[in-house]
Amino acid sequence: MTDPNAIQPSALDQLPDRDPEETAEWQASLDAVAKAAGPHRAAYLMRRTLERAEAGGIALPKLLETDYVNTIPTAAEPSVPGDEEMERKITAWNRWNAAAMVTRGSKYGVGGHIATFASAAWLYETGFNHFFKGKEADGSGDQLYIQGHASPGIYARAFLDGRLDEQHLDNFRQEASGNGLPSYPHPRRLPWLWEFPTVSMGLGPLSAIYQARFNRYLTARGIKDVSDSHVWAFLGDGEMDEPESTAALALASREGLDNLTFVINCNLQRLDGPVRANFKIVQELEAQFRGAGWNVVKTMWGTAWDELFQLDTTGALVRRLREVPDAQVQTYQTRDAAYIRQDFFGADPALVEMAKLLSDDKILECFHLSRGGHEARKVYAAYKAAVEFKGAPTVVLAQTVKGHTLGEGFASKNANHQMKKLTVDEFKTMRDLLELPISDSAFADGQVPYGHPGADSAEVRYLQERRAALGGPAPARRVHPVAPLPAPAEKAFASFDKGSGSQNVATTMAFVRLIKDLVRDKESGKRWVPIVPDEARTFGMESLFPSLGIYSPKGQTYEPVDRDQLMYYKEAKNGQILNEGITEAGSMADFIAASTAYATHGEPMIPFYIFYSMFGWQRTADQMWQLGDQLGRGFLVGATAGRTTLTGEGLQHADGHSPVIAATNPAALTYDPAFAYEVAAIVKDGLRRMYGEAAPGEDPDVFYYLTVYNEPMPQPAKPSGPGIDEGIVKGLYRFNTAESAGLTPVANAPRIQLLGSGTAIHWTLRAQKLLAEEWGVAADVWSATSWTELRRDALEADAALLRGEERVPFVRQALQGADGPVLAVSDYMRQVPDQIAQWIEQDYSSLGADGFGLSDTREAARRHFGVDAESIVVAALAQLAKRGEVKATAVKEAREKYGL
Repeated sequence: MTDPNAIQPSALDQLPDRDPEETAEWQASLDAVAKAAGPHRAAYLMRRTLERAEAGGIALPKLLETDYVNTIPTAAEPSVPGDEEMERKITAWNRWNAAAMVTRGSKYGVGGHIATFASAAWLYETGFNHFFKGKEADGSGDQLYIQGHASPGIYARAFLDGRLDEQHLDNFRQEASGNGLPSYPHPRRLPWLWEFPTVSMGLGPLSAIYQARFNRYLTARGIKDVSDSHVWAFLGDGEMDEPESTAALALASREGLDNLTFVINCNLQRLDGPVRANFKIVQELEAQFRGAGWNVVKTMWGTAWDELFQLDTTGALVRRLREVPDAQVQTYQTRDAAYIRQDFFGADPALVEMAKLLSDDKILECFHLSRGGHEARKVYAAYKAAVEFKGAPTVVLAQTVKGHTLGEGFASKNANHQMKKLTVDEFKTMRDLLELPISDSAFADGQVPYGHPGADSAEVRYLQERRAALGGPAPARRVHPVAPLPAPAEKAFASFDKGSGSQNVATTMAFVRLIKDLVRDKESGKRWVPIVPDEARTFGMESLFPSLGIYSPKGQTYEPVDRDQLMYYKEAKNGQILNEGITEAGSMADFIAASTAYATHGEPMIPFYIFYSMFGWQRTADQMWQLGDQLGRGFLVGATAGRTTLTGEGLQHADGHSPVIAATNPAALTYDPAFAYEVAAIVKDGLRRMYGEAAPGEDPDVFYYLTVYNEPMPQPAKPSGPGIDEGIVKGLYRFNTAESAGLTPVANAPRIQLLGSGTAIHWTLRAQKLLAEEWGVAADVWSATSWTELRRDALEADAALLRGEERVPFVRQALQGADGPVLAVSDYMRQVPDQIAQWIEQDYSSLGADGFGLSDTREAARRHFGVDAESIVVAALAQLAKRGEVKATAVKEAREKYGL
């Protein structure tokens, strides 16, 4: 058996020891300290030695954990440059109104959260009074990612500031009237206040990192100098369990994002109970962030603890604080002094002696009330250290009590996240604790009143003066008036109208070629933001590397292996491409930051994010919902799209449903273009709508999702005639008829309308030829560029009818008078084309690729799913046979002929 006390082999054993005798002396010294003064003293000396080495620039592995105490000693805390008593009064009013708002709304059953803001009030108030820059200075200010469950406190402050009134507060979570407040930070619902949606947990911290990084990108590229902007992300310790919360920590430290601060409200509770019942979440987070290269500032204990630490001459108190699990700390919050004396202090003789010097009141003050996150002085010191630290991002770990000041019924109780109201008696107790001038008579009919010191009160004047000094109200979202971006030259789009001739071209390549032309535009070219998750070569984008460069704050510190090639891998400090590595979540966070720069920084940017379609909506649909909430604009491009356009990749690569998921997002305009000229027309229209002159009634705050396929196919010329461009944008137009395709049908031939989208239209065109030449059937082929937009238009028409307005859906207008049944064909599941079924007047049926994908050739996959040209022919004949327009035996003959 291995001796556990034996010295185990180390990586250092592989290095030559220049002076083994000196090494032995150091080791002997450590052993002597441990023997004479105990292992705790030895550990203390080692930690201080490591800190000294790090401060002196000696390269050593970093110390990942420090003691369970404040990072900034009391003696080193700067004074708060303001009126602390006035700030206490302001915070008291905000606490009161946040609790009152939720309690008053609870009678309607709309819910709300009280305890989160109660724990974090000083974390916000200190920032609002001293750190958070507003937008009235340079138009950007700081970017604030507010913890979603703390929104009542932010509304309460806006009420005190005069930006909201009592009617607003009474309509918290009651928005249908048009005068309500959304439950959480939702820019789409309250666009003058909220900038960033954060309540889908984990997305706030991820987005904050990429926002800070995008700020650097804008500055480096000369678009706008936003180096004074600081990104603040307020998070919960329970939220840090979400993988997205920590997914990009290494990026933030690698790129030295010292314009970023995380503030984690460590109240030790998540929704159901302790975050780390048997462990210590603060220590875990400290190690995680330090290991990732972040600067860590712990703000654990309030001033009441100073006396205890001064009495701790043996280190027993610090040791005990490290070993007590978080759930027990919560228990101390709810127990009396006798219990704490026995359970906490009784664990060590030195602590027993210390406790004899402490009154019960002192013990309760420390263990019930005094936390670093509840004191302006402690929080100010942490924030000042964060903004002054250079070279890395900072995380502030602030310990608080969930439900602080709400009374014994709330503080640290496991159920407090679900507790939505206080009783009148609890409010009166809270009033007395906060020293608010609210009389008992104000509680009319048992209703808790809102509190306000008056628009001209000293508190309000102070609040407004502090905000004026920092650049105006916060949080705030501003869309600064900017001239529409000039439309790119028509040549870039028109070049696709003539088709590809004898050359086969995938629509993925057509899109990339279009982007190459658009980024050269003198007016708007610099505003394109190409985003790709390590698949640029898959999509044929490597030619953009040397011309646009890949953004890196380091530039290119090496000689690339392909430097002598025309399309070499070029990184640059002012690079335009964001190549994020294998991270769809990170790429989407990039996209969100770029797509909302028109509001965040007053600089419209045009992002396009191109990805394997299977790994977009399915993997990051939550972020796409966040994008819609944040009113983002840009182009999402699902490449290698469709169930059968890949060869051999298999089940988890074969996308048959991304348009279904996209259809659920009201802000997403979803297109499945079949031809290169359609791609060009859709992008042209998107630029007009989102960045140019939107038509009356059009919402510019949308984003486009285009699916493009990687299968090289003939790209035809754009058909002539009226309504083609309108049909492409609205979702449907007739590509050809049997006659215009040169397929001369016999007199009175049965006729059918074939609707195809994306790559499926190529099999549909082949089926059109087979139907004419082998079965005497005339088929007209329609290109359905967007089943989703057709459906949305039809839904709007239905809603108009309910209002008494006559309106015919566009899909019905387009197909009006078309002879024969309609057969829709898609490379996606049938649910995609079936979106329009109820508005088709003709007999309707569909074909699609339902089920899991599989590995095989394209042809075999299409035969497997029954969507190849021969399968379309059989389905068309079956439709016509039902109507008696072809013989029933024709269907059987066709199946046998084609081996179906």
